[in-house]
Amino acid sequence: MHSFELGTDGPKVILVGVDGSETSMRAGAYAGGLARRQGARLVVLFVVSLSRFASMSPAALAMLYQTSEEMAKDLREMAESRAEELGIALTFVTRRGDPFAEMCRMATEIKADAIVVGASTWAGHRFAGSLAVRLVKSGRWPVTVVP
Repeated sequence: MHSFELGTDGPKVILVGVDGSETSMRAGAYAGGLARRQGARLVVLFVVSLSRFASMSPAALAMLYQTSEEMAKDLREMAESRAEELGIALTFVTRRGDPFAEMCRMATEIKADAIVVGASTWAGHRFAGSLAVRLVKSGRWPVTVVP
């Protein structure tokens, strides 16, 4: 059987990164629809990135961790509810670290066929390079950037 035959031309495992931003929520919705149409498994990754807050006091960091855990819980509940409506298989994963490194690590672990992320709305990314741009430049997976 050739990979270009009907029914085998789409992704079977889709990784989507969410962070609670409007663009990431649209990316999640897009990835859910894609997973439903392709009959694919959807893995939703939420990365708690606190490296830029490393200089904060331990009390402030503890509060940030708690807020992040609450956000992860809310995002997980939303994702699971939507996956049930769409009838798709979903895995929700929370990790701590650098979003780019964790997306690459997760994509490799799950053998992702495609990655979906929201476009960055942070002006500094025009200079530093957004997560989406870095993923595209890595050239390891097809990446869809949702505006």
